[in-house]
Amino acid sequence: MTALTLVTADGATSTSELADAPSLTKPSAPLRSRQAYAAAHVVPRVWADNTPGQPAEIDWDATLAFRRSVYSWGLGVADAMDTAQRNMGLDAAATRELIARSAEVAREEGGSVVVGVNTDHIDQDHIGLDSIVDAYKEQLHFTEDQGAGPVLMASRHLARAAESAEDYRRVYREVLATATTPVVLHWLGTAFDPSLAGYFGSTDWEAASGVLLEIIGEHADKIAGVKMSLLDAAAEVSVRERLPAGVRMYTGDDFNYVSLIGGDSIGDGDGHSDALLGAFAAITPVASAAIQALDAGDPERYVALLGPTEVLSRHVFAAPTFYYKTGVAFLSWLNGHQTAFQMVGGLHSARSLPHLSRIVELANAANALEQPELAAHRWHGMLRLNGVDA
Repeated sequence: MTALTLVTADGATSTSELADAPSLTKPSAPLRSRQAYAAAHVVPRVWADNTPGQPAEIDWDATLAFRRSVYSWGLGVADAMDTAQRNMGLDAAATRELIARSAEVAREEGGSVVVGVNTDHIDQDHIGLDSIVDAYKEQLHFTEDQGAGPVLMASRHLARAAESAEDYRRVYREVLATATTPVVLHWLGTAFDPSLAGYFGSTDWEAASGVLLEIIGEHADKIAGVKMSLLDAAAEVSVRERLPAGVRMYTGDDFNYVSLIGGDSIGDGDGHSDALLGAFAAITPVASAAIQALDAGDPERYVALLGPTEVLSRHVFAAPTFYYKTGVAFLSWLNGHQTAFQMVGGLHSARSLPHLSRIVELANAANALEQPELAAHRWHGMLRLNGVDA
């Protein structure tokens, strides 16, 4: 049995037994009890100038193969969102190409894809509300033309320009009026992007949620759901309980997803959330198996499968949370979905070796290492490269 070498923050090493490969089965039919999207990352060309500030050069074969893998497990793909390094290395040209290519793969695989719509192709920091509306519309219509579902992301431009809740109502009203396909709204908290403080007109989540719900109520026929990424389970449940009929709550809470997705199926309150999670890109097979368990009426197996992944996800998304993308790409490399642990913009350097070691330890315990021997081989090689005996 292979022993995993682990390293702590003070440089001490220890060993842990490598778990066997997980015995998980791909679904034979579409998942029924929950809609679940994995927010996917991008893989750069290994030989590209993957340094801060450089345009993204994407390894399209590896990037799209990862999406095909997600579809094979019955999950949908949420693309061109913060997991794909929007506003953290994925430039406008690469974003457009990613959306077009990902939508094409979804059609080929018969999978469901939603993609981020933002204003980030405008390279000015400060623009007026009219320009923000136009920027949103441009990306929205491009997304619709590709045949992907739009996720209206929180805009840094709007956060800077808005002087009141009414400014948010106006922008969303004008953008949603032109939507020709149902839209998911995205409320991204400051843990993911500090520049979005005060979004929807207030730093108090209860006041902000009131504005969000007003926007949804006014345009319920245009809105498929809302993705909440506040890392606050009580706030999510509060909003979920007040959504109009037919509007879904997609949890973006990578700290508390087990109870939020399980909901009344596991005896936790009324209703449930669906899922649109960066964490599900890191644990796709386990997430699929857990939802298959719900489909089979086996909530105990759902908890047994997904429960151990939450401590892993909490570590991957530990503060500073916006560097969680490094953990997602690291697990992708360990699991054989890319040949090198590299990221657009040099973000593979954003987490320490002990942080990555803890990911290895927790992934091993949560059955999230798809090919344990490969993962151990790659991890031990990384340790040796960094001067740690393994």
